[in-house]
Amino acid sequence: LKLNIYMFGEKIENSESSPILRPSLNSVKATYDLAADPQYESIMTAVSHLTGEKINRFTHIHQSTDDLIKKVKMQRLCGSKTASCFQRCVGLDAFNAVYSTTYEVDQKCGTSYFENFKKFLTYVQNNDLTVDGAMTDPKGDRSLSPSAQADPDLYLHVVERREDGVIVRGAKVHQTGICNSHEVLVMPTCSMGPADKDYAISFSVPTDTEGIIMIIGRQSCDTRKLEGSQMDVGNSTYGGVEALVVFDDVFVPNDRIFLNGETEFAGMLVERFAGFHRQSYGGCKVGVGDVVIGAAALAAEYNGADKASHIKDKLIEMIHLNETLYCCGIACSSEGHATKSGGYIIDLLLANVCKQNVTRFTYEIVRLAE
Repeated sequence: LKLNIYMFGEKIENSESSPILRPSLNSVKATYDLAADPQYESIMTAVSHLTGEKINRFTHIHQSTDDLIKKVKMQRLCGSKTASCFQRCVGLDAFNAVYSTTYEVDQKCGTSYFENFKKFLTYVQNNDLTVDGAMTDPKGDRSLSPSAQADPDLYLHVVERREDGVIVRGAKVHQTGICNSHEVLVMPTCSMGPADKDYAISFSVPTDTEGIIMIIGRQSCDTRKLEGSQMDVGNSTYGGVEALVVFDDVFVPNDRIFLNGETEFAGMLVERFAGFHRQSYGGCKVGVGDVVIGAAALAAEYNGADKASHIKDKLIEMIHLNETLYCCGIACSSEGHATKSGGYIIDLLLANVCKQNVTRFTYEIVRLAE
């Protein structure tokens, strides 16, 4: 891929050799390595309902509550192996949200989005691609709808409709793993009304499509990785990275369009994606929590403090909070059900509870570790 990536105001010609970007690529690599390891095959792989072939579970459409549960277990495994974001969850959650939503759009509107998406997904599965799920727009004044913004580009939208496709303009923000992805799968970011027709757009294009610009976000201590030190650089092997992604008049062919003006379905797509992604936190954050807890226990042992009761109490509380998060991920999966498309969705209420707990317990685990 010839990606258009910028960091620190300069274009990055070779992202895989960047000390800041390479750890994030290693994290994605782990999702392939683990899938090739026989001891993790049952968790990391699945059988495609489209082709009957064995595929990476990160490209799978959930066919049962067992699939939903295995997704969470896979994410915990990847989190515990990398101690970071491994960047394929957003694409997986986007697949499942778009799959079920396009089926229902076609049923009501007589469109062919579901067939478009199945063709795209088959291509992704056959080639085991990493796909960025792109939902969040800059948004601007959130009290106003997308079409009512002072700047029309604050929400990604269609600026031209042609016989062979559409031209889109705007941006998606906080795009986790976009610089390590083969494709970007775009979705609307909120419920919409009839006036927002141009903003109700979902599609996928390769990440090196002309007009796509990635501006890397950064953490305050990232530059330590450039100093050559072997200490105080955090997780130097694995990592996560995100970017502001600008779509500067990007062409999307008709067969890659999955929603185009059907505003009444924008809210459904957002809700389903959000539910799947909140389920994900019950796996990935728990896996990272495993590493934090283990590191805290090891530090206590190094310091000869591992027998102190107040240290034991803190470690026990950290484990309790981490496993409670895991329980939420498993619970919303176990209570899942089939959509009209046949694909399974989690219990949305319990997925929201999972997310609420992540916004509290993860920080408390880190506080106790400190």
